[in-house]
Amino acid sequence: MSHIPQRNIALFLVIIMISGPISGCINPDSSDLNVDDLMIDIPFVEGGYFQDIELEASTKMSVFIPYLILDEETGFVQNSTVVDLVKNQVVSISILTPPRTSEMIFLIGEVNREYWPIRTQHESWSTWLNSDYENSINGVYRVAAQNNSTYDTLIPSKITGDSVIIKSIVVERINLIGVEDGGNHSSGIVNGKVVYDRLFEITDPTDSFDIIDGKNGYYDRWAGQGNTAYEDAAMYLINVFNSFGLEVKAHRFEFTDIFGVQNPEAYNICAYKWGIEVVDEWLVFGAHFDIAPPANAVLLDPHVTGQRTYGTRVGAYDNTAGTSMVLETAKALAEFDSRRTMVFCLWSGEEGGKRGSDYWTDYYVKEDNPEVTVTNYINLDMAGVNWPGGGGAPHGDPDPTIDESGYPKDEEIWPMRVYIGPGPNHDKLDQPEMVGLSNWIGSDYLGLEEQMGTLIGVNYSSETWKTNVWLDMDRPEIIVYEDTTARSDHASFQDNLGTVTIGFGGLVDGYWCYHQTCDTLEEMEDWMDTMDKNYGEENTGVANLVNSLDMITWWALLTFFHCDEKPVLNAIN
Repeated sequence: MSHIPQRNIALFLVIIMISGPISGCINPDSSDLNVDDLMIDIPFVEGGYFQDIELEASTKMSVFIPYLILDEETGFVQNSTVVDLVKNQVVSISILTPPRTSEMIFLIGEVNREYWPIRTQHESWSTWLNSDYENSINGVYRVAAQNNSTYDTLIPSKITGDSVIIKSIVVERINLIGVEDGGNHSSGIVNGKVVYDRLFEITDPTDSFDIIDGKNGYYDRWAGQGNTAYEDAAMYLINVFNSFGLEVKAHRFEFTDIFGVQNPEAYNICAYKWGIEVVDEWLVFGAHFDIAPPANAVLLDPHVTGQRTYGTRVGAYDNTAGTSMVLETAKALAEFDSRRTMVFCLWSGEEGGKRGSDYWTDYYVKEDNPEVTVTNYINLDMAGVNWPGGGGAPHGDPDPTIDESGYPKDEEIWPMRVYIGPGPNHDKLDQPEMVGLSNWIGSDYLGLEEQMGTLIGVNYSSETWKTNVWLDMDRPEIIVYEDTTARSDHASFQDNLGTVTIGFGGLVDGYWCYHQTCDTLEEMEDWMDTMDKNYGEENTGVANLVNSLDMITWWALLTFFHCDEKPVLNAIN
């Protein structure tokens, strides 16, 4: 086996099939072909890499590859293709192997076949193969290669064609370190372990007397008013983005105080890699880098006092976790070419009212660059204290309201959130394409079919629909929904630019250390520790945290790939 390095890769079209029931079946016995007519050169593949896979045919056939492939001639990546093979022909194709599932499949049919069956957006390929697919199935239609592709592409269809043969191979995610340290999610073009390491670096509590905040990490990142600790952290971001080979711009939006001094109202650090085909269409990743400023001169630990106040020095969960995912995604994508311009922004002033993203969208985009269209925005704000750790409080049964340390804790097992907008209506989907894309990615590529649920608030009140729908669905651990109350930087893109956004996050007010001095990496690990919980799968807090960060980073990356190939436009406009 071989790996394709992260280079010259533009991206792909994730196909979402939301069509009605159609006719057709999958019956290997009805075909002249059999599964052994297609030979694959390796018994298993490593998950999460672009990998060269050789397909050899013992007779003429067509093979449907329902995964991301690299077109080495153009340097672009597309989702899915069909290749025709004659007898004894060998074709090598670079395929992005699924990072979080245990098998991948190939569909075999007659040569020059045009119509193919496909899974639904809510199910994995494994479930699809074992379901009553004859009565409810979607299809795709083969379209000849054109424009920037040398491979045929596929579009939705209500016709599935005749029978097909299924060939599957094993996918194994390689462990590079011990399982307890996150080894199950330590490999791939992105992975949770490198995100965790970045999170540790920025929140490193080791004392240091040579730098502004007294820590090896970047503490006290309270934005605005020329805060030297924030300025120091911003320089760190600039250096990191520069090391990836990206073009870095520091966007300052200043005001003049009563003494005539210019002070930064917002100070964003953004990194750019310009698109190959459509340079004025921008696809943006974002996370806020500022943290909640203290309400009082002395920051008190609620673990000690038993009372929550406001403010933090660290902000590990809110929002160094999101910052770390943006940085590691930027590092991976810097090796890829994209059709559209990719932008990675770390915002200031979110805690003070999303000033950084507001100014950037209103002034830098709308006024200074009116020719630019921001096609989609991906927001990463708080992650890593929900699935798979359960979202309960540290150590023990999540039901009691007081834990062994004497402070209150959440009484529910709260879900990890995939929130989409703009979605002003709780009783219908305003952005069905983005919702469908999220379900398509999560159900198979990420192996989350059993954990996921899509929330729609039909027959529920506008105030409580999210909670009530979630409870009535038996509390899915991961929810996909359209958020009617945007509370983070994605609101700037929805309101100022009309951009369709998707965000990933965890607990807000239900997390005891939200906006508290105890918002540390150690607290996140404690919160995610399931070693003494009877959830059926017991892991260390580090292993669960790495798993969660891995899942969200992959979800954001795959969403980017789709939106670079085919932006999801606002269905309301």
